[in-house]
Amino acid sequence: MPVRLWDLAAAEDDRRFSPYCWRIKLALAHKGLEPETIPWRFTDKDAIAFSGQGLVPVIVDDGREVHDSWAIACHLEDQYPVNPLFGSAQARSLAYVFKFWTESTIHPPVLRAILNDLYAALHEKDKAYFRESREKRLGKTLEELGADPKKAVADLRTALLPVRQQLVQEPYLCGQHPGFADYILFGPFQWARAVSPQRLLEPDDPVYAWRERMLDLYGGLARKAKGYPVWA
Repeated sequence: MPVRLWDLAAAEDDRRFSPYCWRIKLALAHKGLEPETIPWRFTDKDAIAFSGQGLVPVIVDDGREVHDSWAIACHLEDQYPVNPLFGSAQARSLAYVFKFWTESTIHPPVLRAILNDLYAALHEKDKAYFRESREKRLGKTLEELGADPKKAVADLRTALLPVRQQLVQEPYLCGQHPGFADYILFGPFQWARAVSPQRLLEPDDPVYAWRERMLDLYGGLARKAKGYPVWA
């Protein structure tokens, strides 16, 4: 049976925006796996109660449930050793560090840049939950958080300096071929593209060229997904 993946959806079933789920969709494609994706929303907690928690991504692979994007990536690497996501134990450890750097440094300005559009794209049944949970977590109202998208974009571009240096030298963060670190960083860009026309990058930015390559991977998996043009 194919891997089953519970995947966060907006108001439309086919608008999938979670940066964490996008990591896993690309990791599955990297391994040559075509999952059955199941649209899920923030308030559909009962649908994944079998996982013992309330967040996606969740997969079921050959009867085994795995949740959390990092745990899923490690499961795929160990279960399907062909086409490595990491390549070595050292690379896996470094990718784990990079995961936390991306989530703490890149996700926040992307969220602030797209927040108004993201909220508008949510299913109506999710909006109250999203507002309450994010305002509690971040200590500000959504209106305050999304008040200055231009500054958020500027902050994002500054934060990308370390990866920009690598992408001047090689086509992917992991070298000549993409790896899980690339999928980690691509997640927030696909998050933005799914719900917002906000322009995050300029065409002369090496990160822009990398994002174009990422969009075209695996037959254009990410580019074909419902979203906005990234060149707008």
